[in-house]
Amino acid sequence: MDLEDIEIQLFVQAMRLRHGYDFSDYAPASLKRRVHQLVRTHDSGTVSRLVERLLHEEGFLPRVIEGLSVPVSEMFRDPPVFRALRDKVLPVLASYPEINIWQAGCAYGQEVYSLAILLEEAGLYDRTRIYATDFNDAALAVATDGIYPTREARDWSRHYIEAGGSQSFSDYYSARYDFIKLDQRLRRNVTFFNHNLVTDEVFCEAHLILCRNVLIYFSNGLQDRTLGLFRDSLVRGGFLCLGTRENIDFSPSAASFTHVDGALRIYQMGGSGTKALQR
Repeated sequence: MDLEDIEIQLFVQAMRLRHGYDFSDYAPASLKRRVHQLVRTHDSGTVSRLVERLLHEEGFLPRVIEGLSVPVSEMFRDPPVFRALRDKVLPVLASYPEINIWQAGCAYGQEVYSLAILLEEAGLYDRTRIYATDFNDAALAVATDGIYPTREARDWSRHYIEAGGSQSFSDYYSARYDFIKLDQRLRRNVTFFNHNLVTDEVFCEAHLILCRNVLIYFSNGLQDRTLGLFRDSLVRGGFLCLGTRENIDFSPSAASFTHVDGALRIYQMGGSGTKALQR
């Protein structure tokens, strides 16, 4: 084992033993890239120096967590996915008097608000609760505020239309200077809080779980653990939506799901159609 690999192992141990964050099952190449980026960002020189700061420097952990997470998102990212949710999933969920949705790895919150818009336009939002989670507190703070750069609005408006939007995207935000602020009515049924997919357990009974472009950073073992967590969190007939570069086919948990749209990575727990919703 070379010195670099030893340093990465020491970093992982420091995160786990000192702070309770376990990165041992993250994809090694991805983790190594992010650790080296942390070294550069914080002028630490070496991974060993980064570990020393992690162990002894008060207030350094949140900066490390922010660098290790990958909070990349946008409104209606992959519009065909949101169109499929609108057309294939929400009509089924409409049969429930109350709907719980878990958005895992919510990053800066854009996909959470996209989902809120879908639900609002389907007439379902008033009976829906969205639980939006991430392990990055800085990203959660941005998500809670719902304020984003104006330069993103044009692309987001196009994505909204491609996802089947029935109004004008500008109806959902106000603009001032270089920022847009999403309408607070979209925030009314969302709860943002810290949840770590690596270490935390089931916390709700969900009818729909979205976790898009998070599993690609996990090892196969951690992906399987996370998919098991999602399986145990879903009601029978509930839906799971992953990123388009992810799938469940390798996992033992795949036996619990059927494909709603395999290309768009939308699955249903325990069967398909409204019959499967009988619990």
